[in-house]
Amino acid sequence: MSDCSTPTEVFERIDGLILRTAQLSDASMLANYFNSNKAYLEPWEPKREAAFFLETGWAQRLIKLNELHRLGLGYYLVIQDEETKEMLGTISFSNLSRFPFHACNVGYSLAESAQGKGIMRRCLEVAVNYMFEIQNMHRIMAGYMPCNERSAKVLEALGFEKEGYAKDYLLINGQWQDHVLTALVNPNWSAK
Repeated sequence: MSDCSTPTEVFERIDGLILRTAQLSDASMLANYFNSNKAYLEPWEPKREAAFFLETGWAQRLIKLNELHRLGLGYYLVIQDEETKEMLGTISFSNLSRFPFHACNVGYSLAESAQGKGIMRRCLEVAVNYMFEIQNMHRIMAGYMPCNERSAKVLEALGFEKEGYAKDYLLINGQWQDHVLTALVNPNWSAK
């Protein structure tokens, strides 16, 4: 792993998986991933504009995401099968705030075909460690809909603790949805 100055790095190879930052050349792969998983992910995500499912839309989005990464303000990661290079999921760190908060939010998605294999737990653990150790975050926050048991189990396995319950927290699939609010605090944080 390295600092935020190399936005196309491979974070880690994990049991046949590659976890890396999204690259400008990933537009087609990302469009294909979200199109292939559109029906599966729809209940868990905001309504998406048409451009979200197009290669041209992702080409524009990746320019912005890479700039956020370069500036250390956001990180958008892709999970791929190491052998086939098939995209299996995403992990994103957003709303990064440095002094005095040193915190961010995390969100993620996983292909329907990749469910139940421990992929997200393993990759999210590596990504969280990167944010704690390299980006010096003190707190990483995640919310999930109460009915999303898989997400609850992933976060619980990594030590995220429930901190609250937010009514009508996010506009998901066109409806305001309640969310369980969780956070993980870096036990080794120190001012750098």
